[in-house]
Amino acid sequence: MKMIGLILDETKVERLDGLSKDRAVSSMPIAGCYRAIDFAISNMANAGVKTVGVISQYSSTSLVSHLTTEKIWNFGTKTGGIFVFTPAMKNGNMMWQRGTADAMYQNIEFLKRSQEPYVIIAAGSGIMKIDYKKMLKYHEDKKADITILAKHIPDEAQCSLLGNMELDENDRVVEFEEKPLEPKTDIASLGVYIINRPLLISLLEEVIKDGRYDFVSDVIARYRKRLNIYAYFHEGYWSNIGGIKKYFDTNMDFLKRSVREELIISEPYISTKIKDDAPTKLNKDAKVSNSILGGGNIINGEVSNSVLFNKAYVGDDTKVDHTIIMNDTFIGNYCEIEYAIIDKNVVISDGKKVIGTPENIKIIHKGEKI
Repeated sequence: MKMIGLILDETKVERLDGLSKDRAVSSMPIAGCYRAIDFAISNMANAGVKTVGVISQYSSTSLVSHLTTEKIWNFGTKTGGIFVFTPAMKNGNMMWQRGTADAMYQNIEFLKRSQEPYVIIAAGSGIMKIDYKKMLKYHEDKKADITILAKHIPDEAQCSLLGNMELDENDRVVEFEEKPLEPKTDIASLGVYIINRPLLISLLEEVIKDGRYDFVSDVIARYRKRLNIYAYFHEGYWSNIGGIKKYFDTNMDFLKRSVREELIISEPYISTKIKDDAPTKLNKDAKVSNSILGGGNIINGEVSNSVLFNKAYVGDDTKVDHTIIMNDTFIGNYCEIEYAIIDKNVVISDGKKVIGTPENIKIIHKGEKI
């Protein structure tokens, strides 16, 4: 394959309101059995990429644990693999990554040791399925320096949270603004780039020397007129889980059959590390509708429009609706849970109510007892 992969973990953990305190954003649970990073890694593996570097700043233990079985994604060969990079300790000082360009620069030897002519850079928090081989062909046909994965997003509020692009008649980027208050177009960057590897190395060395550390602002936007930068449009499903509402809505999207068919049911598949739990048990009074259940759950009550991960317990006469429940959580009898995210190892005793709204999701953090 002509590309190596770089996956950048989300660094602004505060946007997930403590859910990413003890886990990297890329390892956030998705759709009952997946982690967010599974989508980025599987897209690369399905395109034939053999070597992937994962760059994480915070709480990488869960991420490293998830990626130890790299053969699931057909990595772990003599000529490739998955490499997880965290900030280095030098002379007693932690070299924290000051931005996405700095994160790549701190691991520039990984880029220099590689032989492939191209690098595909993706965010670990992006949920989608895409054929990177087609994107690479587009990049080569355009003789592009950088190709940006783009999507038309008519929602102005959502578009203002992303990079906004203006294109010419050939889809070359002529203007780029990061997270504008008033987007000039509905063309958004999805945070995925193909770039010529020697060019990436030289750009990183140049911007870091000038005290600039962000790949989007200090490379894409700053060099937009000097370089040949093109947009490649993604027509399928895409979401980014970099916030509570987006994380909740993304999991709820998997309750739609059309989303499951696109991302999970159809080939090429999204792979993940499988836990060998027992099947979910539905006892005689259990009622489950429009929900995704992981392995090892025990359901006595009523679950609707919800996503349950592994080994959750739902007690008698308890109603769970529009809720995400993570691993090893116990919910007692006669409870009401609605529009909530219940983190792992939570205990909710009998008769308790946890009620949020579609716009204000209630969060119960890891290990809490109510």
